[in-house]
Amino acid sequence: MPDLAVVPKELAKGGGALAPDQTLLIVEVTSDSNGDTDRIVKRRRYAEYGAPLYLLIDRQERSCTLYAAPGELGYTKIESPLPFGTPVPLPEPFDLELDTSEF
Repeated sequence: MPDLAVVPKELAKGGGALAPDQTLLIVEVTSDSNGDTDRIVKRRRYAEYGAPLYLLIDRQERSCTLYAAPGELGYTKIESPLPFGTPVPLPEPFDLELDTSEF
């Protein structure tokens, strides 16, 4: 269960569980107890199941990492690590920069 999942509007209406490949973006925020799970295990699983974008907000490292283009061996495109305060570029369908100055 991710901390946040952005899904297409037409899929959000159903209210049921969705597979990672049905999302637009998955976000995980680390804590002291789950940091390694979010950094390693979930990153691999989300790529394996086709989540197109995975944003890791790492509170311990005070950085954000955007993983994109999932493949058989994991994500093939990584924008990382971006220190808190640095805008995170989110590609299509978002095409915007996420302001992290308040993190």
